[in-house]
Amino acid sequence: MSTVKNIVLVHGGFVDGSGWQAVYRLLTRDGFNVGVVQNPTHSLEGDVAVTHQVLDSQDGPSVLVGHSYGGAVITEAGWHDGVAALVYIAAFAPDKDESVGTLIADPAPGAPVPPILPPQDGFLFLDREKFAASFAGDVPPEDAQFMADSQVPWGLGALNGTVTEAAWRAKPSWYLVATDDRMIPPPAQRAMAERTGATVAEVAGSHAIYVSQPEAVAELIKQAAAHQA
Repeated sequence: MSTVKNIVLVHGGFVDGSGWQAVYRLLTRDGFNVGVVQNPTHSLEGDVAVTHQVLDSQDGPSVLVGHSYGGAVITEAGWHDGVAALVYIAAFAPDKDESVGTLIADPAPGAPVPPILPPQDGFLFLDREKFAASFAGDVPPEDAQFMADSQVPWGLGALNGTVTEAAWRAKPSWYLVATDDRMIPPPAQRAMAERTGATVAEVAGSHAIYVSQPEAVAELIKQAAAHQA
């Protein structure tokens, strides 16, 4: 019996797959084969299709990892026969007929609200001046500014795309709660993790914990891979 050796990483909204670079390096150094999905983030359906393409290219079972909106993608894409486990990194974990839009529609009193600007031609952006504080509070300021200025437009079709069946109901799940997150409040993360029945780890970090705390993220992914042996 051996650890699952394939990892597929799925980014969230407003960013692209390059943010996984440090996690990628840690995992490949330990002998994993790592695929990085580049979601267009125009629609949930489209992002699931792109994720399936990467899963199809793997030579065996994979651990499917999603950050933020990427959690919605892996919840739908996780039904792929090649997926052995799901790992949510400060991520949304919708159930059937839910979307990211429905999950954020009714924030708890006093919870931080992401600085999402009004839609432009069907796409969303975060306020560049507030990006660092909300998304990347523990990332070096120059890097956080670059993330703010290189935002990927997030489509309303991705925000509002509903899950048809939640893969976490059939596949084992892990969840990393970022305790300093100001995009998805930690209590909401804990509630989603509990609902999925995930094995939970909590780490002090911002929403960009996959950038700022790559060791912790890689460690949880490796735990998930080892448990599938």
